[in-house]
Amino acid sequence: MLTGKNYIGNKLSAEGKQSFKTFNPQKNIANNCEFKEASNEEIDAAVRLATHAFKEYKNVSALKKAQFLNTIADEIEAVGQLLIDTYVSESGLPEGRAVGEQGRTMGQLRAFAILLEEGSWVDASIDTAQPDRSPLPKADIRKMLLPLGPIAVFGSSNFPLAFSTAGGDTASALAAGCPVIVKSHPMHAGTGELVASAILKAAEKTGMPNGIFSNLNSSGIEVGQALVMHSGIKAVGFTGSIKGGMALYKLAAERKEPIPVFAEMGSINPVIVLPSALKEKGDYWAKQYAGSITLGAGQFCTNPGLILGLEGDAFNSFVGNLGQELEKIEPSCMLHPNIHKGYNESKQRLSDQEGTAVVGSYDNTLPPNYAQQKVVTVRGDQFLANPTLHQEVFGPFSVVVKCRDKSELKNILEHLEGQLTGTILGNKAELESYHDIVEALTNRVGRIIFNGVPTGVEVCPSMQHGGPFPASTDSRFTSVGVSAIKRWSRPVAFQDWPNELLPKALQNNNPLNLMRLVNGTYTNDKI
Repeated sequence: MLTGKNYIGNKLSAEGKQSFKTFNPQKNIANNCEFKEASNEEIDAAVRLATHAFKEYKNVSALKKAQFLNTIADEIEAVGQLLIDTYVSESGLPEGRAVGEQGRTMGQLRAFAILLEEGSWVDASIDTAQPDRSPLPKADIRKMLLPLGPIAVFGSSNFPLAFSTAGGDTASALAAGCPVIVKSHPMHAGTGELVASAILKAAEKTGMPNGIFSNLNSSGIEVGQALVMHSGIKAVGFTGSIKGGMALYKLAAERKEPIPVFAEMGSINPVIVLPSALKEKGDYWAKQYAGSITLGAGQFCTNPGLILGLEGDAFNSFVGNLGQELEKIEPSCMLHPNIHKGYNESKQRLSDQEGTAVVGSYDNTLPPNYAQQKVVTVRGDQFLANPTLHQEVFGPFSVVVKCRDKSELKNILEHLEGQLTGTILGNKAELESYHDIVEALTNRVGRIIFNGVPTGVEVCPSMQHGGPFPASTDSRFTSVGVSAIKRWSRPVAFQDWPNELLPKALQNNNPLNLMRLVNGTYTNDKI
């Protein structure tokens, strides 16, 4: 049962004066439940609770934190069909997508639990003392990662579960030892409330301190702004637009105590089609990429928004096949009327640019909020000269660039902004002759793919989901996979500290049996 209230720690609260409803884009009507926006007093109460909870939670054992994360996964599963139905009614996405995303969310939580149980993520490093070293003695210095403090997490529009209330940012922050306050996304506030209740049930069952988690509702930007500016918040996690991410980044930098904002933002995910791909599997790749462009109504951060190749008969044939395949695909419903409106405006703006020509377009009449997919083509020199064509269109839209030669292709890649992914289609032998192209692409992306599609992000330790700006605000980190935990921690060195008072990860007898760097050698031996 939805209440429409905020969770301030483990208590429901509705002190705010403003309210809003979520929207069912499939039915094109507002959903029934009314949600109360968090007041300034509720925001402050949530942060104060989180600050108090941090003092206890940072010292909770890794095994107990792992139990907490596993129990959250259990409780999300226990919400049952109500969660799936709410997700579908607030997103317009099909039930199969909801079930799959629920599984991914639970899997992420359990992956971080496994990471905690093993424990070596703290990067324990020990250099023992050398009192007789000449000309100066060497101190005993030991270093490890410690949690930052309360984290503000912003739910994303396009993943109501996996990148939202209990998504990767929340799971990784809780794993690191940080309390979390979620600014729930207004498009799926009901889904967020159900997940928040699951997190708090898990916290109660596992004895976590009150304030370890709060969930705040808001339909505008005011709650998020107040949360980021609150002195008790120590870092921010965000997935969304460049405009939204940069606004938070600037706010955080202007604080008396600036804090990091880990934002995953825009990306057009360039795809390079080499001649061998056209010769060997041109028709296959045309069909695959028509599907990738339209998957989920194009509402993936890794949607292939830019396809590049060398002008000629083979590439022209590929482009024609891509347009034909695109027009065969039945369109999907977008997340919200505002997103549908934004898509149509952006699509039209890019389509109106000088030199563009339509490759393929679905032009049949559709129900409200359904996206008509489209691909346009342009010459390489025209693309280079027009920054508007480099912009992301959030939806099933892509620009195909016909490059005059390898030199122009390389020039385009070198002038692209940072991207989450880059893809090369071809064969192994051809990669060597296009080495400079591969290098240019690698310099602009966080993940480089060979003979695949960018849509779909595997949750595993080796995944990198982040890239040079503006794909993310810090390309050294990922928002997907267990390495995401590093965002919410900082290294602290202990010099000449009494052994029994050190964190267990740094003590001589290695009670946690961690793999540690001891005097330059990785070992789990005792000292």
